[in-house]
Amino acid sequence: MKKLRVGLLTFLLCLLTLCAGSSVLASSAVSPDGTFNGIRLCGKVRVVEYNPDIRVQVVTSFPDLKVKVVDHFPNEIGEWQFVEYGEDFTVQFVTSFPDIRIKYVTSFPGVD
Repeated sequence: MKKLRVGLLTFLLCLLTLCAGSSVLASSAVSPDGTFNGIRLCGKVRVVEYNPDIRVQVVTSFPDLKVKVVDHFPNEIGEWQFVEYGEDFTVQFVTSFPDIRIKYVTSFPGVD
């Protein structure tokens, strides 16, 4: 009986350690330099319904990236210009299971 308790406690401790470690790793999908899977998150963006480069969810708190919509020269991380063609990458707006979460801002775009 005592061996079973020790074994169970060891298993739970290992499980807790794995869960704590994975939450640290999953803190943000966007790297500190402003990229996601090699895509620099600035530039011309086209919204698509299928096969996007990035699945995006718009949130009001705890975003991975703050996005400022601009009309010209989207050169800084977080500056997006929405276009119909000639895009740098494509996005699909979703309500669940996003690749990244964004928040629209009027100033100070980028990664926190």
